[in-house]
Amino acid sequence: MKIDEQPDEDYEVVKIDKIGVVDQLTGIMILKSMDGKEFHITAFSSEVVGHIMNFIDGQRQTIPTIYNMFEQICEENELVLVSVKIYESGGIFRANLYFTGKKEVVLRNYRASDAITLATFYSVPILVRKNLLKEPEPQPVESSKK
Repeated sequence: MKIDEQPDEDYEVVKIDKIGVVDQLTGIMILKSMDGKEFHITAFSSEVVGHIMNFIDGQRQTIPTIYNMFEQICEENELVLVSVKIYESGGIFRANLYFTGKKEVVLRNYRASDAITLATFYSVPILVRKNLLKEPEPQPVESSKK
């Protein structure tokens, strides 16, 4: 995907709507499209949740060294991450990472949670395959007794 290319028709741009933990080890995230459809993703570490929350808050001072290494590799090769695309493969959520620079590069079949973390770190679009987006569950309305 080139930096000025229109998104694929099979994908929808999403934003992180909610993020948290299910238990001490497991994270959960709800990604939401502009039209309100949602994509729920779990089965990633609570440590990743912490990193994403820090990146959303603009805190990038204390990051794991792998992010520094990734950034250095991109700089040395004159590559810039421009988007990530989330899809399902064999019941597992995977992602392709799209780079531009000296040449166009696509890294295929990586963990969706890692790709979302990098997209958040670099503030690039996250796209989800449309067939994964669902209408949100209706929330029960609390009635007040008088």
